[in-house]
Amino acid sequence: MLKERQKLKKWVFVLIAVSTALFLLPLFFTDHAEKKLEKRGLSRESLLTELNPVVAEKKAELVKKTAAIGITILITDDFRSIEAQDELYKKGRSVDGSIVTKAKGGESYHNYGLAVDFALRKKDGKVIWDMNYDGNRDGKKDWMQVVKIAKDLGFEWGGDWENFPDYPHLQMSFGLSIAQLQRGTKTALLDE
Repeated sequence: MLKERQKLKKWVFVLIAVSTALFLLPLFFTDHAEKKLEKRGLSRESLLTELNPVVAEKKAELVKKTAAIGITILITDDFRSIEAQDELYKKGRSVDGSIVTKAKGGESYHNYGLAVDFALRKKDGKVIWDMNYDGNRDGKKDWMQVVKIAKDLGFEWGGDWENFPDYPHLQMSFGLSIAQLQRGTKTALLDE
């Protein structure tokens, strides 16, 4: 009988320990995530979940205007979460592949809904990133025609960056730096 009581006590102890761990584990991970955001100067409340309405409107105009001259583009990315940015940052570092970004989560205009990436879509549906392609056969590079239209709409082009050109990248910073966005700075235009 004594052995059974001792065995029962062990199981009760194990059950209490497991229950406590299951209760506390989510709190630990939530706290860990909050500290990670704080370290980057961010708060959970400052995080966005979608493309800025002005950028979304200009993105739609870009697709329409390029189609009008016989160029079909595909928006391959727009809003990107902090977590998705961190995963992308790992490429070529701790994960196989080539380095595609220098921006960690919270350091990209994508994380604030202010950027899109594009590619060209050929008539057969194939998606390409060929900057020399002339699919509409007008003697001009389709890629650069897209860039010109994007700039006319107010986008900045990542291909103009000297240190790390990002040719598919278009953004509207509204004059705000990443540091300002991380601190929660917004403009009337961003709040619309």
